[in-house]
Amino acid sequence: MHPNTPNFPNITPVQPQGPRLWALIPCAGTGSRSGADGPKQYQNVAGQPMVLHTLAAFAAVRRLAGVLVVVSAGDTFFDTVPATVAPVLIAACGGSTRASSVFNGLNALLERGAAPTDWVLVHDAARCLITPTQIDTLIDACHHDPVGGLLALKLPDTLKREAGGRVAQTVERSDKWLAQTPQMFRIGALMDALQAAGDAVTDESSAMEWVGQAPLLVEGSAQNFKVTYPQDFALAGAVLGAR
Repeated sequence: MHPNTPNFPNITPVQPQGPRLWALIPCAGTGSRSGADGPKQYQNVAGQPMVLHTLAAFAAVRRLAGVLVVVSAGDTFFDTVPATVAPVLIAACGGSTRASSVFNGLNALLERGAAPTDWVLVHDAARCLITPTQIDTLIDACHHDPVGGLLALKLPDTLKREAGGRVAQTVERSDKWLAQTPQMFRIGALMDALQAAGDAVTDESSAMEWVGQAPLLVEGSAQNFKVTYPQDFALAGAVLGAR
């Protein structure tokens, strides 16, 4: 366990019986596409590190039993963050891929008292514009679903398939969605799916699909985008400033 791991003084579960709800934030990426000097999740956006905006949204969801952040070995960022600012558990078990970081984080949740039948909401640290309302919307939609699901957005633009730098085909978009996070599944089922699918999957829904499940699509928001490229930082800052 991380030496400065705090408890959850500001997160009080309101569901004493039945499966609990946990959040897992993979935070071990290097942000190679962002152009930032260091991991993008720790870059300042609207006056504070991006990941703290993300964690603030989850801290406001009272139904969560806890929030676990997965960092790389040797990552000391949270050593200097007061527990009152980020009341989370830290697990220094980040892997070389998102899938391995999530799998290791799920194991860490089980070691800290979570049950395989509990729900976990996996969320990108770099989706710093997520709101408590959007998180609650996903929970309400999935809590009694046999599989679980994810926030997603219907594709708004015309979609083209490319060949040699030219348009090869216009693809039908009426049934196409852009996957977002959080993605909410049972801990045990997600671990089994990740083991079966391997490291190639880029999100949790893909792993569940690999083992034959059909996750529920829950409409998200265009503002819940992942900060990926240099221009995304300014856009995220503008949205947070407007709030």
